[in-house]
Amino acid sequence: MQPRINNIAQLLPEAFKLMVELGQVSQKGNVPEKTLNLVHLRSSQINGCAVCLDMHGKIAMKHGETGERLSTVAAWREAPWFTDAERAALALTEQVTRLADKGEEVTDEVWKEAARHYDESGLATLVLNIALSNFYNRMNASTRQIAGSLRW
Repeated sequence: MQPRINNIAQLLPEAFKLMVELGQVSQKGNVPEKTLNLVHLRSSQINGCAVCLDMHGKIAMKHGETGERLSTVAAWREAPWFTDAERAALALTEQVTRLADKGEEVTDEVWKEAARHYDESGLATLVLNIALSNFYNRMNASTRQIAGSLRW
């Protein structure tokens, strides 16, 4: 497989700098890093972004994530390894990522469950991270970037 174009970050370094800055800001809310890694993995699974799956899987392992949790993110409802707060974040991730698939926005039920576990700053952090993950997924998948090709 060959990428359609070079990585957008290389082609538009000014844009990449802004994306990195937004990514740094998105980490400042009251959401555990492990949860944010799960969010990135789940949205990347849904969007079929191998680059992001590879990268965030490696990042998650560096931060102590277990293989059993990483291998069952796609089936988080059936796997016993996730906390209620993580489950709420993953449900929110799925609905935000699949906005166009359902014909409706995030349901009140999913939002209320997320709000039970996260304050407004945490909810803002989650939504921003989900949006950023989808943004990166769309750039990488549409240009057919190669998993393992990014170094950080």
